[in-house]
Amino acid sequence: MDSGKPLRADAQRNRDAIVAAARRVFESGDLDLRFDDFAALAGVGTGTLYRHFPNRDALTMAVYQDEVARLCNTARQLQLQLPGAEALMAFLRGFVDFIESRYGLTRTLAGLMATRADEFTEGSRELEQAVTDLVAAGVRDGTLRDDVSAGAVMVALHGIGGARDRHDWRAEADGVITLVVDGLLRS
Repeated sequence: MDSGKPLRADAQRNRDAIVAAARRVFESGDLDLRFDDFAALAGVGTGTLYRHFPNRDALTMAVYQDEVARLCNTARQLQLQLPGAEALMAFLRGFVDFIESRYGLTRTLAGLMATRADEFTEGSRELEQAVTDLVAAGVRDGTLRDDVSAGAVMVALHGIGGARDRHDWRAEADGVITLVVDGLLRS
């Protein structure tokens, strides 16, 4: 639970350990785990787990927010290191890697989005801003066209995520990323 004031250092370490344990669970796809089991995986007591997260949904949202922050940070780092088109391509391929490695998380989030869509608004805005910044950097350096919005790129990413259950998903997802970036390249 977020009371708005900063956590003590030990409390922050415990919270971070719980979120990291949950991330590992989502990566493994072991979604049948009882909520209380997250405490043992994080090396904390159940009271500590419940002090930070009253239920599995709250913990899932914390993992989501942490992952959004990581993705946005990756976008900023790529923008500093690579030309615009290359940075965008690297980010989009990394995003596909994220979807692939966090299948348990994306499945769980899909269920939450159906009933709690408003809680995802800020994260969606942050991700779209990261893509907007990458596209803008490519436009500035002349590698990307200036007539396609980052929103179109986000729609492609949503489509890729929504098709995750297809048999040859990874190859098709990589093909869509190539298609998107090729379509954005300045000729």
